[in-house]
Amino acid sequence: MKKKINSVFCRIGQIEQKTHKINLLRSFRLLFVITMISLSSCTDFLTEDLKGTFSTDTFYQTEKQAIQAINGVYSAITFTNSDNTIWVFGDIASDDAVKGGNPGDQSEITYIDEFAADANNGIIGNYWTFTYAAIARANNVIANVPGVPMDEVKKNQIIGEAKFLRAYSYFNLVNIYGKVPLKLFPQLTPATIHVPLSEVTAIYQQIGQDLTDAAAVLPVSYSSGDLGRVTRGAALAMLGKANLYQGNWTIAIGYFQQVEALGVYSLLPDYAANFKIANENSSESIFEIQHLTGQNPGEGSGLNQWFAPYTDGGYYFNAPTQSLVDAFEKSTTGEVDPRLDATVGRDGQPWLNGEIFSASWSPTGFLTKKHQQPLSEVSSTLKGDGDLNYIYLRYADVLLMKAEAFAESGQADSARINLNKVRQRARSSFNGTPPADLLADITTSDINTLKTTIRNERRVELGQEFHRYFDLMRWGKTIAETALGSNFNYETKRYFPIPQAEIDANQGINP
Repeated sequence: MKKKINSVFCRIGQIEQKTHKINLLRSFRLLFVITMISLSSCTDFLTEDLKGTFSTDTFYQTEKQAIQAINGVYSAITFTNSDNTIWVFGDIASDDAVKGGNPGDQSEITYIDEFAADANNGIIGNYWTFTYAAIARANNVIANVPGVPMDEVKKNQIIGEAKFLRAYSYFNLVNIYGKVPLKLFPQLTPATIHVPLSEVTAIYQQIGQDLTDAAAVLPVSYSSGDLGRVTRGAALAMLGKANLYQGNWTIAIGYFQQVEALGVYSLLPDYAANFKIANENSSESIFEIQHLTGQNPGEGSGLNQWFAPYTDGGYYFNAPTQSLVDAFEKSTTGEVDPRLDATVGRDGQPWLNGEIFSASWSPTGFLTKKHQQPLSEVSSTLKGDGDLNYIYLRYADVLLMKAEAFAESGQADSARINLNKVRQRARSSFNGTPPADLLADITTSDINTLKTTIRNERRVELGQEFHRYFDLMRWGKTIAETALGSNFNYETKRYFPIPQAEIDANQGINP
């Protein structure tokens, strides 16, 4: 059971009890403002150092305030905020999904899907502001918590959490926009606000430094009251992922092996269990963004409504494509990979509330399933306030990244071992005895065939988890252009444009 520690703006002393959630979530809605962070609206006349409602003279004085501050950083990356549209970039920009929804609703997403978005696109601008808000909060923690009189181990842990969350935010930015301003200090002066673009390599260097610092001070695990905070395993896994994205295969393998050596992660026996509330923060989860329904201010996930069918009070966005569905294996007698129906709602198959899914609920005939809950858990009146967490990093992802790194290094045997662990779990999730030709172990030693197989395995294992577009981009021009079709040119569309509002306001970009 965990206690809700209210934010500085909430009623003091209110305590909530609920399992499967964490203390950090309890003050997620902390809206402290150490400075007037003006992410995209700084004007030329601002020449004095900025001062906000709370200054370091009145805040960052106690351990409790330090904890509230880091909880505010976690809050800034949740799906409570509708501007957290990482799913638009990760899924809809890929070949796995289209916008879905009512044709006139959120029409700017269509331009992203068609690679026709310009710098004035609202989705592009809102996600930029959303992510830099998280970075600004992290910067405040990193700058101010060192001066708080408190236990040194706890202090270093809080700073490590902030550095991980800053690295996570920059990782998303650099893979969506490419060169971005590398802001590492509180937004108090023109020099820290008007920051020029940094090269992609420099951004990755900072990501690596932050994650290395975090891994050195974060614990391997937490007690039940703090489940969901960033762990050493999460920092090591992100270090592996960042190096994989840069093609540093041997270094990536080393970090993934360190994750395994911690001895705390394992695949859940049933694949679908990863996406059920009863299994939140499980042994397979490495980094999970927390949500909690029924709170005031709200702390729930909006994805429960964004992706749901209209019959459940949803907006039916992020509609899976036939191409994704076809990527799942079928036996010669017609049985399908069990991950398909855990990932996608499709015609004639059971849906979340016991009813049968209808293709008429979606413009593609399919809806994403992993981020939704049955009405027995979240009623239709709370549809946009879901209880389900979002798992950003799973152990299965680490196994597949390790398999890929081994394959890229020409080590076929090691690649197969890691790949087949994921396939074996999928096979064991079959209801009944699976056909012999469904999800059989991969035996090929041909490196190119193995690479292709691993890429498809990532697609189906991680389907609708917002990773596909970023995989396609890092796999390069040929793979990306083949998957995305004639609308996509790798040289000109690899990155989305920097928002015009940032270009206009940031004198470091536009002197």
